[in-house]
Amino acid sequence: MKPKLLDRSTTPNHSFELNHHLYSNFLRVWHYHTELELVLIKRSSGTRFVGDSIKKFQPGDLVLIGEKLPHMWQNDPVYFEPDSKDSAEALVVHFKGDFAGKDFFKLPELLSIQELLETAKRGILFNGSNVQAAAEILESMFRVRDVDRFIYLLELLSILAGERKREILSSPGFVDSFKKVENRRLDKIYDFILNNFKNEITLEEVANLADMNISSFCRYFKKTTNKTFSHYLNEVRIGFACRLLMENKYNISETCYACGFNNISNFNRQFKNIAKMSPSEYAKLHRSE
Repeated sequence: MKPKLLDRSTTPNHSFELNHHLYSNFLRVWHYHTELELVLIKRSSGTRFVGDSIKKFQPGDLVLIGEKLPHMWQNDPVYFEPDSKDSAEALVVHFKGDFAGKDFFKLPELLSIQELLETAKRGILFNGSNVQAAAEILESMFRVRDVDRFIYLLELLSILAGERKREILSSPGFVDSFKKVENRRLDKIYDFILNNFKNEITLEEVANLADMNISSFCRYFKKTTNKTFSHYLNEVRIGFACRLLMENKYNISETCYACGFNNISNFNRQFKNIAKMSPSEYAKLHRSE
């Protein structure tokens, strides 16, 4: 399933686009665009597709989707019935990462927003206490114009940057990008994983790359990323597997070996652990959608 590029070019008089969507159902198109997208679901429910993430959505969900990250909001079947009185409503902001100027978010006071926009490359669902305040500011943006609307967007991004209770939606293996940390050692490890995850990777290799012994590296990686190296590597591999299954390039057995696993049973186990469904269920769901 190849995503479609939707052109959402802003007008010359505006640096970002604000929309109130109210339809019988959301657009059923697996798509992406060159802007970031902030979405507040006001009404309706269904299944949210962001990268290789497939999860239910409901009213109140607030999601930030990065540039060129494929996504789709698939309403429940009841919304497509001929006599349905249900409706789908969302408040949406589309903006470029440099909408305020090329180097604006590099200012010391705004680095947290820059980090937010970088993390959004994988999609973010916000779950914390700041969501209600963010939603109120987003709604207020429709009642003001020009400078006030611009200031509200900066305030909104500042609130979201400070919200630590967030769920990263898509895996690094699908997005083919990693959240950069101010740490050359980690950058080398991430680059090595991205370039070699299809092959066998040993702890000894990556420990040597980090100039550590194996036990020290394992402690370092867990402390820095909050996950074990093996789990992180499996996330990258399963993310790539999801992409292959979505694009219907290989069958499940071929996908297993193409993404670096050496036996089907382990592949199925790791896939279900990370994607919360079996590879066959994942492939069938994407084909049906």
